[in-house]
Amino acid sequence: MTREAPRVAGGTLLGTLLDLRDDTVGLYLRAHRDHGDVVRFPLGPPGLRAYLYGVFSADGVQQVLGTGAANFRKDNHIYGEIRASLGNGLLTSQDDDYVFQRRLVQPLFTRRRVDGYAAAIHTEAAATAGRWAARPDPVVDLAAEMAEFALRATSRILFGADLDETVEVVRRCFPVLGEQVLRRGANPFSPPRSWPTAVNRRAAAAQRELYAVCDRLIAERHACAASADGDDMMTMLIRARDEDGSRLDSQAVRDQILVFLLAGHESTATALAFALHLLALHPEAQQKAQAEVDEILGGREPGAEDRDRLPYLTMVLKEAMRLYPSVPITGRRTVAETEIGGFRIPAGADVTVSPYVTHRHPAYWTDPEVFDPARFAPEAEADRPRYAYFPFGRGPRACIGQHFTMLEASIALACFLQRFGLTAIDTDIPMEVGITMRPCAPIRVRLVPR
Repeated sequence: MTREAPRVAGGTLLGTLLDLRDDTVGLYLRAHRDHGDVVRFPLGPPGLRAYLYGVFSADGVQQVLGTGAANFRKDNHIYGEIRASLGNGLLTSQDDDYVFQRRLVQPLFTRRRVDGYAAAIHTEAAATAGRWAARPDPVVDLAAEMAEFALRATSRILFGADLDETVEVVRRCFPVLGEQVLRRGANPFSPPRSWPTAVNRRAAAAQRELYAVCDRLIAERHACAASADGDDMMTMLIRARDEDGSRLDSQAVRDQILVFLLAGHESTATALAFALHLLALHPEAQQKAQAEVDEILGGREPGAEDRDRLPYLTMVLKEAMRLYPSVPITGRRTVAETEIGGFRIPAGADVTVSPYVTHRHPAYWTDPEVFDPARFAPEAEADRPRYAYFPFGRGPRACIGQHFTMLEASIALACFLQRFGLTAIDTDIPMEVGITMRPCAPIRVRLVPR
């Protein structure tokens, strides 16, 4: 017999709406601790109240993202806001549109193709390390530095020689659009985007500027696509053809580029910033990672072929992404009434799963707040439910770029550890949740040249 999921306590007027806005992951952690693996969050005033469902067990996550994925669609409020701001790329598209896009984009993310981006990644990582070495002040903010590195590396791969212009526009415009998505996504009663509020006007201007630079570059690539031999991702998207000759139009190319920019640079920046931060906090782990890098690389630059030769480095990155997943909560909307863990989920309900919570679930992780890369030794991974760990999602809508993120982060981390040791200055780092989760304060470390 199915039951109603436990209800999380909230305010009389707005339920948990303000708590979700002000401390999203804190509310989710408390809800799981107090009520278990399936909960209901009340949202909005009485009479207009809706419920948001949280699902935290590995089995429940598997049902939402994997075995029952057809019943859980990207039709919720937050995905609508992302579509309105950044277009309908792979992140937000559905049904035949998604299948068509995935078919054309997938060849750009095969292991062989992604390995070809290694030199571009190392170029930006080496430039970052060179800047650090030239600084008179040995203290750096990892949050800012890794955001800049990841943005430049991703832009170099997407845009090739045009990266400097696009980096400046993205650096200025993405935070504005992210703020709008966050504000509107957290408030189902937001005013229409057409209303001339200060936030709407600022976001509209940022969107126009971002779209304009992408559209201009796409037009230039179209003009020379037949003869040019560029291997940047934008050019390859323009050239991509389906079996019947169909292709992505210019707007669809722009939509994919913007999704890749969002997912590509923010996920890598978060993974790297916290991997370095955690190594700075744990000298023994840092020494072990450096010893592996020194032994395998012997002073040469890291390449794609080294990814599988640096297992401890990979374990460090995976553990950093367990503790600090760049997307801490992801949502779906049910098509038909269903049951998860013995609890009824009605049709049309918003359902969320949370890597941030499930990655700390005591049923799967011993001392879950402790940094321990050994959790990702092969034998430990084999003993854990597959859906207990999902920093890139799981199932048919798993992130297409996860191999790219791991390659980028591995090469950069190896490059930085070759050149520097790190000593932590900041310890507890406050986080904010927007489209992704990121630090909202500096992550300062002291660099020690090696």
